[in-house]
Amino acid sequence: MYCSFSACDYGDRAELQPLASVQEKEGLSLLIPKQQADGKGLQYSCVLKGITLSVNSNLEAVGFTAEISRRLAEADIPANVIAGHYHDHVFVPTEQAEMALELLTCNKDS
Repeated sequence: MYCSFSACDYGDRAELQPLASVQEKEGLSLLIPKQQADGKGLQYSCVLKGITLSVNSNLEAVGFTAEISRRLAEADIPANVIAGHYHDHVFVPTEQAEMALELLTCNKDS
């Protein structure tokens, strides 16, 4: 879940064990496990499922994220892509995760 904290700075709320964090002028956005959000009574707008792409990604690769986004957008699946050093991680609505996984694992050329 993405949770937002308007009065927090990077490093705050470490007890939530965020998978990712982004500091914005409006506050701190954290991607945290649903159990953490529920356990702390935090508000969130949607439940997401993470898909870790098994291919080792290159942070300087051109078009990789665009292709992921294109495949999901064609199926009307919203996605939040986070690039790690070794892999890309795609977060999609839980109810669309199975379809997203199929779209991302199929070879469009075959």
